[in-house]
Amino acid sequence: MNAPLSRTSTHRSFAVLLAAVLLAAAPAPAQDVENGRVVYERWCAECHGMEGAGDGPAASYMLPRPRDFVQARYQVRTTANGELPTDDDLMRILEVGMPGTTMPAWPNLDDRQRHDVIAYLKTFSRFFDNADPQPMEFASDPGGGDEALESGRAAYEALECWKCHGESGRGSGQSTPTLEDWREFPIRAADLTEPWNFNGGGTPAMIYRRMMTGLDGTPMPAYSDAVASAVVSAEQLWHVAHYVASLAPEPKPRTADLISAARVEGDLPDSPDAEAWAESRPAFVPLAGQVIETPRALAPTVDGMWVRALHDGERLALRLEWGDPSNSPDSNWNEWQAKIVGALHADGAELSPGAPMSDGVAVQFPAELPDGARRPYFLMGSSNDPVTLWTWDSRGGATETQGRGLGEISPLDGGDLSGEARWNAGHWELVLTRSIAGGADGAIELAEGVVTPIAFFAWDGSSAETADRGAVSSWIYIHLDEPASSNVVIAPLIAVAVSAGLLLLAVRGARRRHGLAHAGA
Repeated sequence: MNAPLSRTSTHRSFAVLLAAVLLAAAPAPAQDVENGRVVYERWCAECHGMEGAGDGPAASYMLPRPRDFVQARYQVRTTANGELPTDDDLMRILEVGMPGTTMPAWPNLDDRQRHDVIAYLKTFSRFFDNADPQPMEFASDPGGGDEALESGRAAYEALECWKCHGESGRGSGQSTPTLEDWREFPIRAADLTEPWNFNGGGTPAMIYRRMMTGLDGTPMPAYSDAVASAVVSAEQLWHVAHYVASLAPEPKPRTADLISAARVEGDLPDSPDAEAWAESRPAFVPLAGQVIETPRALAPTVDGMWVRALHDGERLALRLEWGDPSNSPDSNWNEWQAKIVGALHADGAELSPGAPMSDGVAVQFPAELPDGARRPYFLMGSSNDPVTLWTWDSRGGATETQGRGLGEISPLDGGDLSGEARWNAGHWELVLTRSIAGGADGAIELAEGVVTPIAFFAWDGSSAETADRGAVSSWIYIHLDEPASSNVVIAPLIAVAVSAGLLLLAVRGARRRHGLAHAGA
């Protein structure tokens, strides 16, 4: 039997409960517009512009363009189609950002600064004068399950979601090349297999809300009127939300830092759909725009790549898969390419709206196996520290080249690199195969049991991207497994070695920064 509470503990419990109730009922901090202006001009104006029109110095590098606060068209809201967002809606964007765009989260701003900057950005538009936007009422989730998914798939077809998002949801529908936002800038249909890039959230609840409210200023409509007129039911929209969520891998893929190439007996697979790939472990490698050197790419098409690897002791095979809504060059995408060229700052690139441009990837290794944790410059090497590139082009096939910096690429003689690719409803699947130790002259010689740096580049020709103006990964590692008898001991040692190498780099960087700080003191 529990001992009775003392008077002191009772009073303490009541005080804690009272404090919690008062805290929950406390109003948001008073908004200071002047302080909001200071925050805005420091952190927001570079993209959104001093007058809030979405035309800051960085805006011409971005697609989609930064929000125009003057026109007050907001995509992610809990309010009805065409309505202004609530302060809570705006606060959520500051807290989590808009994935799939260049709008980041702002964890560096405290709660007061966020409330203040919200107050300030609303001063750009007269539509907020005396406005009191209210969230919509949303129906409850009836739940998922096989029947709900089948109902959702049928509604996806009936509502013609496939015209933009494609039959497989990869953003490759027939209307995709023609899509524009309200400012007539080209806008991509979302790849529904990557919900972590949904700018309004990727859970079924978030997807349902986006379908009800629409994404104002984009081709994505609101279905609230269709529900009100009984064209589709709220339950069916929930089923669509669950169906869309089911198109993605579960759980969200973790970023790989090591690709393991399993050793197999018999022939290596030379096509993307070979059954032998089931013996390999997929690794997800995120890619981001090359923004370090001109010409930069802040809005590349490719944002990630799935990599598998196998070897037989003599040859290494890599299977790469990445999303790309167009099989470039494709005349159906000529209009899109011309719009991209017109919308984005060329940043020194020589681009022609009508010139056919290819899709491509490059797999990057050091030209020689490095000692310790040293690696060449990640943007295709340097004059003193070159890299080996396994390059594939959708028109020219696979070639082995050497890189001494962006734009400084030269072919290598000899070698036996081969590639087989197919474009499949919004994504590329490519297999690259080469001898482990017998590459082209001057290329890296790989080895079993050795942890080797590897990185990836990808570009979309229909979006006017090139090898030096596309997407890039950071350096990670690949390991060619030794025969099974060695792997039991080697695998844990590899993990320790990789972690130790990364820690060593971090420590060295910290010491270097510390030394520079003291030198400049």
